[in-house]
Amino acid sequence: MALHVMDEANRCLQCKVPQCQKGCPIGTDIPTAIRLLKENKLDEAGKMLFENNPLTTVCSLVCNHENQCEGHCVLGKKGAPVHFSTIENYISSTFANKMTKGPAPSNGKRVAIIGSGPAGITIAIILARYGYQVTIFEGKDKIGGVLRYGIPEFRLPKSVLDDIEYRHLNLKGIKVRPNTTIGGAIGIDDLFRDGYQAIFIGTGVWKPNTLHIKGETFGHVHFGINYLNNPDSYRLGERVIVIGAGNAAMDVARTAIRKGSPYLTCFSLTKKVAASDYEFSYAQLEGVQFEYNKRPLEITDEGVIFIDVEEHEDGSFTDIEGSAKLYPANSVIISISQGPQNRIVNTTEGLKATQRGLLEADETGHTSRPGIFASGDVVNGARTVVEAVAHSKIVAESMHAYMQSLDKNESHSEA
Repeated sequence: MALHVMDEANRCLQCKVPQCQKGCPIGTDIPTAIRLLKENKLDEAGKMLFENNPLTTVCSLVCNHENQCEGHCVLGKKGAPVHFSTIENYISSTFANKMTKGPAPSNGKRVAIIGSGPAGITIAIILARYGYQVTIFEGKDKIGGVLRYGIPEFRLPKSVLDDIEYRHLNLKGIKVRPNTTIGGAIGIDDLFRDGYQAIFIGTGVWKPNTLHIKGETFGHVHFGINYLNNPDSYRLGERVIVIGAGNAAMDVARTAIRKGSPYLTCFSLTKKVAASDYEFSYAQLEGVQFEYNKRPLEITDEGVIFIDVEEHEDGSFTDIEGSAKLYPANSVIISISQGPQNRIVNTTEGLKATQRGLLEADETGHTSRPGIFASGDVVNGARTVVEAVAHSKIVAESMHAYMQSLDKNESHSEA
């Protein structure tokens, strides 16, 4: 591993205007990280990576590198780009073992984080660095959100998330309340009552989008996000149809094949899958079949009836008459993205949502109610992990500034 990493590091041209860094949504200083590694300063490189991106280890595994850092590398124009994902993973996973520093001195202020996905974890870590007493409220039994319950083990080992919980949360004094849903027994107003000065909502998007076609409620039909949550609880059979062709659908398909469903076909409405080339190529290698320009009409006990569609330049589609056909399947998985749950909005006065159910928030995370902030998928819809982390860094600073302003206002009123 180390020899391969150094081979990749030695290929870096150390460009004066690094396009790789421009291609990174969180602006990782890639040339400096590589230079420090080559100078045997791995700890400095690791510290720099984690300070810039608290989830650098995760991002090294699950980022869409082909369109981001590696996709912008100048060497990739005529050959293979520098595979910074491999370098980043080596530096971050090696340095992580040395991260044993305890919590920062407390500033006496409480902050509540609702949801422990990429956004929630990022904000919790950054605010803990300032000395805030941070409590994370997580609806499931373990932290991670979509990282744990929406990304397969073969792409993101659960041990990586367990290490984050230990080194970034437990050691830093961040408390976690698992199996606790805000908007049920505990509400937003209860948190303010108990002295939390600011509240962050990062509950993600867990409500599956539906097709609204006949047969969608049948017992052999499942939603992709639910399947990825716990694949071992499903008995799909040998022949499976996945409706959808994005990255999440690739995760569903590759997981189902690993769990014993050898005949699996993904159906795409368009003539090209929405998934990245990287994920698409892996799915093909592992035996996933693909059908294009097919629209589902009805789900039956025997499978799914699809009709062929003609795709137009303006993005519209026209059904081709007489082309409807039944494609047999033991199980059907619908994977066409997700939307937000609305429990918190429905139980919190003054909190506004869009027509899609996403929380309304400005660029720095302020919602319609003072003291409540939001970012991540619950604001922007399903996005990449690194995009959630990048935006959450901005929101964390906004929350810090807000709580600092409360102190100033109190001091003025006392005067």
